[in-house]
Amino acid sequence: MISILIAGMVGLAVALFLTPVAVKNFRAWGWGQTIREEGPKAHYEKSGTPTMGGLVILAGTVVGYVLGHIGREGLVPFRDSGIVALGATIAFGMLGFIDDFIKVRKARNLGLRSRAKFIGQAVIAIVLTYLVTEVVKVGTDVSFFRSTAIDLGIFFYIWVFILVSGASNGVNLTDGLDGLAVGASAQVLGAFVVIAFWQFRHPGFYDVGKTGSDPFDLAILAAAMFGACAGFLWWNTAPAKIFMGDTGSLMLGGAMATFAILLNTQLLLLLLGGIFAVETLSVMMQVLFYKTLKRRVFLMAPIHHHFEVGGWPEITVIVRFWILSGLSVGFGLGLFYADFLGKGGLP
Repeated sequence: MISILIAGMVGLAVALFLTPVAVKNFRAWGWGQTIREEGPKAHYEKSGTPTMGGLVILAGTVVGYVLGHIGREGLVPFRDSGIVALGATIAFGMLGFIDDFIKVRKARNLGLRSRAKFIGQAVIAIVLTYLVTEVVKVGTDVSFFRSTAIDLGIFFYIWVFILVSGASNGVNLTDGLDGLAVGASAQVLGAFVVIAFWQFRHPGFYDVGKTGSDPFDLAILAAAMFGACAGFLWWNTAPAKIFMGDTGSLMLGGAMATFAILLNTQLLLLLLGGIFAVETLSVMMQVLFYKTLKRRVFLMAPIHHHFEVGGWPEITVIVRFWILSGLSVGFGLGLFYADFLGKGGLP
């Protein structure tokens, strides 16, 4: 437990104190956000705000994870599952960084082409699936609160791609208002800290030890990332001094999906990250209806812009979406605990 607390506090401290340094340097380097022309007019004044703040979250995560392995009785061993999860997090962060860097260099809101981003996510998913199944030895079955009897076999590669691309793109679409995405992400990551620690405390119930996945090591990593998000949110909340950019959104979404895979809670991610699922669904509906019926379902998609264009102040949209995200996370954790009790688990 001490290691988890250390990881969270270190992640918080690194992000909290490093972000102002990043703001100063990123502004000097010209790493400013370009606002899309079709977006809400109120956002035009945000043009030039430093972006790529996801690098700060990544720094806090890495330092927090490493220092979190300092326990009362010496160094806590690093495990394959934690290292694989951290590697996936860094990979998605680098993909997002490339996207952000192209935007900055070309002074446009469009970075990587959709095909290039798709290929990047596919490559990461393939490597991640191989490491998860061949190194960590996690099963290829679908999971909800834990593993099910639905074994996908080789199709697990496709399933992992759907999970990581859906989660990373979902957070990316949600990242349109100051602090909205990182605040919701912190809630989901906090839930994974609880889930991982709970699995660690009840190894027999969750068959911990049958694979190389170590929930305690994943709890340390999730805590470090949670703390880093909280520290960054201090500066990212409205009016934001810095944006996390695709560097942060793709990284956080990819990390959440990786936690879900390694902790055998794949379908539970849909509930924990309910706000991201709704944002993604709103875009899909908008595109589908416009292409087929030439009509829009929302004033603007993703759905947070619908309410903003409809007259809600930005901060109102953010706080209410945080509340909805918190309710979704609470509902997911409640079902996770109910399953534990329902299957004979002892608190």
